[in-house]
Amino acid sequence: MGILSTLKLSAAQKPGTVTPVQQRRNKLAKRLWEQIELAKAQQAGTQFAPVKFRSYTDKESGVRKQVETSKKIKQWWFTADNGKLALCVRYGTKVLELAKGKYAVEVASTAELVTVLETVKTAALEGELDAAIESAANKLRSGFAK
Repeated sequence: MGILSTLKLSAAQKPGTVTPVQQRRNKLAKRLWEQIELAKAQQAGTQFAPVKFRSYTDKESGVRKQVETSKKIKQWWFTADNGKLALCVRYGTKVLELAKGKYAVEVASTAELVTVLETVKTAALEGELDAAIESAANKLRSGFAK
């Protein structure tokens, strides 16, 4: 008991469930992290290919196996008509409306792209994009309705 008495013990417990709003924020934050890493890799002149596991059933033995494959990531930025970069934030297949009638962030150069993506990620985690995420999630959900 002497060793445990040196630690600061608390009655904290891990929450059982995460709210749907927090799940959406986390999903968008994960995708934004991928875009940040993709932008950093492009600036460094390297490739960014995170791995994912794909399951398949072996036809001969009937055993289910997992294979590690690289995940294909599409970049969210493009060159606009004025020659500057434009960054569209996506939730699933839908582009988020960041402000009334505004769907993209204008970025001056590729050097500034990473900081803009990190700013958007911070805004998403703090809940500033909750209304836009909710709208996009409802549009996606309505596509599955019969």
